[in-house]
Amino acid sequence: MADEVGNIEIQMSHREGNIELSGHKKLKRKVQSYSAKAVSAVLAGTMVLGGTGAAFAETTSTGTPAAAVTPQSAATAAGIFSDVKTAFWAEKHIYKLASQGIVVGNNGLFRPGDSVTQQEAVLMALRFMKLQGNVNTSTDVVLPADFIVTNYYKPYVVLAFQQGLLDKTVEMAADNLKTSWGERKASREWVAELLVRSLGKSASAAAAAGEPTGFADDSKVSANKRGYINTAVDLGLANGLDGNRFDPQGAVTRAQLATFFSRAEAHNTLDYDNTFKGTVSSLKDGKLTLFSNGSTTDFTLNANTAYFTSTSETRISLNEIQPYTKVTVIGATYNAAYVELTDPTQQLDQAEGTFAKLSTGIIWVDSANGYDQYAYDAATTFHDVNGAVIQPSSITAGSKISLLRESYSGAHRVVKVQVTSGVVNKTATGTIQSVDTASKSITFKNADGTTESFKWEDGTSLFSSQNSILLPAELKTGAAVSYTIKDNVIRTVEVTSGVERTVKGFIYELTDTTIVYQKTDGSREVKLLATTPAIVIPNASSPVIGDLIADKTAGDNVQLTLNSSDQVTKIEVISRQIEQYTAATVVDYNSKTQFLTFTDNNGKAHVIKLDEKTKLAYGGLITTSLTTMGAKLVENRKIDVTSINERAMSVELSTKYTGTLTSINATTRTIVIKLSNGQLLTMAYPLSVDMFGKNSAAITDVALNVPVTAVLSTNQDIISVLRVTSASQLEIATVNANTNKMTVKWAGGSSELYLAAVPLTNEAGQKISLSEVKAGEYVNVSFEGSTPLSLQSVKQYSGQISAVDAAAKTLTVKDYSGVSQNFTASAGVRITRDGVTTTDLSGLTTADRVLARKDASGVIIISVFSQLSRTFSRYETATNEVMTKRATLNENYKFVLAPNAYIHQGDTTLPVQSLKENDNIIMYFNNDKIVEIVKQ
Repeated sequence: MADEVGNIEIQMSHREGNIELSGHKKLKRKVQSYSAKAVSAVLAGTMVLGGTGAAFAETTSTGTPAAAVTPQSAATAAGIFSDVKTAFWAEKHIYKLASQGIVVGNNGLFRPGDSVTQQEAVLMALRFMKLQGNVNTSTDVVLPADFIVTNYYKPYVVLAFQQGLLDKTVEMAADNLKTSWGERKASREWVAELLVRSLGKSASAAAAAGEPTGFADDSKVSANKRGYINTAVDLGLANGLDGNRFDPQGAVTRAQLATFFSRAEAHNTLDYDNTFKGTVSSLKDGKLTLFSNGSTTDFTLNANTAYFTSTSETRISLNEIQPYTKVTVIGATYNAAYVELTDPTQQLDQAEGTFAKLSTGIIWVDSANGYDQYAYDAATTFHDVNGAVIQPSSITAGSKISLLRESYSGAHRVVKVQVTSGVVNKTATGTIQSVDTASKSITFKNADGTTESFKWEDGTSLFSSQNSILLPAELKTGAAVSYTIKDNVIRTVEVTSGVERTVKGFIYELTDTTIVYQKTDGSREVKLLATTPAIVIPNASSPVIGDLIADKTAGDNVQLTLNSSDQVTKIEVISRQIEQYTAATVVDYNSKTQFLTFTDNNGKAHVIKLDEKTKLAYGGLITTSLTTMGAKLVENRKIDVTSINERAMSVELSTKYTGTLTSINATTRTIVIKLSNGQLLTMAYPLSVDMFGKNSAAITDVALNVPVTAVLSTNQDIISVLRVTSASQLEIATVNANTNKMTVKWAGGSSELYLAAVPLTNEAGQKISLSEVKAGEYVNVSFEGSTPLSLQSVKQYSGQISAVDAAAKTLTVKDYSGVSQNFTASAGVRITRDGVTTTDLSGLTTADRVLARKDASGVIIISVFSQLSRTFSRYETATNEVMTKRATLNENYKFVLAPNAYIHQGDTTLPVQSLKENDNIIMYFNNDKIVEIVKQ
């Protein structure tokens, strides 16, 4: 058989329109033939490489994978892969090749850790060599029966043989055909050979074949691969692993293969689609202009553009790429997906001289032979001695200047003029571009659109607005100004047409039309109030201007927002200097003097004065009558008080206390509640206890150190009801978005929750609607008593256990989209399998399919899916049922397919329609629905 394989030649039969493998000797192996129609049908569900593993390309209207038709289309869709995080070791190479269309992803995923098959690696190598367009997919492909390649890849594998990428003698040797050749995972030594052959370096490999690799596991290297490994290492394409190992038989991942081919680009001369090399001639306003071969091309930069250097694997920022440096830009339709800095040296030369004058487009520089003339344009920037940007007209005759000229285009265009010694004196108008308080500089934008920057000096009042002194930080971007420069330094800045700005201080005085505030430096300013200024007070609902506290020593600390007319449009309270007393006891109220005497919870007496500004409330009602409120301030009444400098800001009859239950005394039948301000309240047992999940609860059912709210009786002497704050994870039974109701299951039964006024969020804290949650899902609900306060949906992860470490209490679930989720069971774990619950991770294996989530306390809840091995019969589209063949008449043979069920063979995803009669399958079930089918 080996002799026969050695004589095989790959030929194209024009007469038959078939690609065949033929030889000088007659082959005794069976040959399978597939019609073009059959191949097309299979392609509809076939995986396409980009180093693929489990990523799929979109399909065309004919069912052919789109990446197979136009692989470069994948580059525009590659973008940023959500599973290739910043600083991932192969991030640079993945984005580079994805931008070139050599590798592709699917639905924003790359799956860098997935293994690559040999047939996938072949397609990637052909893309790397820009030969994939040479394949003939319109003819039938005939291969030996035991040389198994998936139908879609057959013409590419044949092309690889024709191009010398694959060695027929080696690949078709009898001992190499024991398993499917195409779907076999590509090993590191096999990929090394493929890489070297794709670069045309086979001669170098032959010369190095007799040399040891130098790796600790050299003895494991196949003899016919040693030269290729040596050459790949010499070229810098592949490196060793930990312990100086090469791991020749180890499987190559998608990330590793992308890295190999990315490094290999340095050793070929091919021009890849969408890849441009040149010098950055401009970099501003979100665009990069590239000069190459005598012309310029503009590329748009966006948030997804990736930046790297040729000498490092680590991502850099756009700020690290400077104009006039050399770069490689990859991107279709002039949108840069990938930018690589290849030479950070700016392509500039320098000339110096004495500035004489400026004419249209010409800088005149005094020299020994008269005047030298240098052309400039709108892109040329001018800078003063401090490096600040100035207008060309600001340069005075006799100033020493340095001119930087680009050296890459041959035109020697002046890109920068730097004043090395000289002065700028001017008065100009413009707008504030930016203010840098650290460097004490302001950048102005002039009427002609140019910008210039100057510094100010400490100790002078430089800034004013309508006769008000401004601090530098109060100057806002966009404000129209008039400014004076003397000796290169800012002397005055006057705001002529301001924009919205903010100031801070505490309220000194407040009227219906004005506010006086005191700044941190002790100075005071008065501002007019706009017609209806917005009032913001923390923890206050719909506050009004009367809720603000003005005081000559302890008024509210506020931030004022001023409009362009310097009127206050918003007042936001930052902090208050107030005293708070909860559950204080009235000693006396004098209606004539309006003095209220009370004792705090520690028995200390206080005296405060009520006035017409004091907020008064009782029984949930607000009153403005001191007479009405005074009648209720009788001895021993419980009140909640806020005051400032012995002035009552608010007085309210106590109706409830919120805090933490710290003690229960069964002997004295009392409880102790610790309030948020640290006060301890001792009160008699409540008349009733309200807590979710416990009917007819008693005080002994309440755990210590849990939050509670004590609602007082009308006479304030006892707790009418103690509401226990709790959080529970509950399973949704029904949802009715129209009535804002949800039924949930809990250990004691079920409850109906009314959620009209309850905030609903997802696991990320984003607001959701009730219609977004479904029956069978779980939610975390916080309660005050039995009343829901908030609801959060719980994310569940459905997939295969990819790793489990019982000792370290960790496990990883790879969900059906290919994303891995790590769990740490430090808070505990509950595993349910076939109705039996255990608490030990050692009961899980990497063959298990599970549904995993965390409960409200952080315990990991894992439900292991049941499974069945059957023989496939057919799929009923109308009922969405999978039919299997029965071993007995009583055996169930109909199974409902869940939406988005994962159907696959190995790492290749399949449509359910691709399953054929008599296929052996394994089905995994969640709630009696198939969530995964594995084709054997």
